[in-house]
Amino acid sequence: MRPALTRALVSATAIVGIAAGSLAGASASFAAPQPTATPLVSTHDVSILAVNNLGLNTTQAKNWQCWLRDSGYDPGTIDGQLGTNSWMAAQRMFNDLHLGAGTVDGIVGPNTIGALQRYLNSYGYSLAVDGSAGPQTRAAFADFNSTGC
Repeated sequence: MRPALTRALVSATAIVGIAAGSLAGASASFAAPQPTATPLVSTHDVSILAVNNLGLNTTQAKNWQCWLRDSGYDPGTIDGQLGTNSWMAAQRMFNDLHLGAGTVDGIVGPNTIGALQRYLNSYGYSLAVDGSAGPQTRAAFADFNSTGC
């Protein structure tokens, strides 16, 4: 009788141990995953790229560079690549016209885009001035630069 009681106690202890171990492991594996932070950034809101033509083809970008040059703002080489020098020239022009481009740093951010939108609106475009280079802003910018150099 003694061995049967011992065997029953050992079996019961083993079952309790297995159950406890399973529950301990289950708490981590069944826990809801931690939410991960997803940045809410649009590719057309801010650009720190070396070249950002805002959808212009090379000819249209050259036209913009010529426009800047002919307006008295040096965009650097007229190469159809709107890089830092081109955007700094545009920012200087926008600021001189009190369009609020902000810091002259060549970065195509919301202030620069907003100033571009105000500039294009002064030529008859009806853009929302929201600082975002969305499809309407890109289309107006392309249309504005369809002729030139």
